Amino acid sequence: GLKETPQRVARVYQSLFSGVGLDPKSAIDTVFEAHSHDPVVLGSIPFYSVCEHHLLPFFGKAHIAYIPDSHILGLSKLARLVEVYARRFQIQERLTEQIAQAVWETTTPQGVAVVIEAYHLCMMMRGVQKQNSKTITSAMRGVFLEDQRTRDEFLRLTTSAHEPL
Repeated sequence: GLKETPQRVARVYQSLFSGVGLDPKSAIDTVFEAHSHDPVVLGSIPFYSVCEHHLLPFFGKAHIAYIPDSHILGLSKLARLVEVYARRFQIQERLTEQIAQAVWETTTPQGVAVVIEAYHLCMMMRGVQKQNSKTITSAMRGVFLEDQRTRDEFLRLTTSAHEPL
């Protein structure tokens, strides 16, 4: 049973850390001109990452919104951006900031908001062993930071329970 284990483990780690060395901007290589000023929200993007402090997985979902000024991204590019940053040794706080900053720099929107909800195996398997503790982080830029109503709308849309279609 262990004969092929080293090769399997090597392939697992290759996949888990496939974001190392990738330029995240390559994930958002398609930017379209558009004169929309309405929020674009992509929620519940699943991700898996590995905590750089304990080398244990953490996983959850990311919610991203931005209000375009003159450029929009393909929706799949947002999901791919999450994937590139998550597939590195990571901490949730940095992951949240990196995603927000990449969207901010790439599209120069009126605002960007990112919320990540995650479960950390370092909290569940070791130490305090709290099984249902969820960590929530957020990063806001532009109007999401400056306008309480805009921020509240984003949080309402992304943090309320939604059933799959």
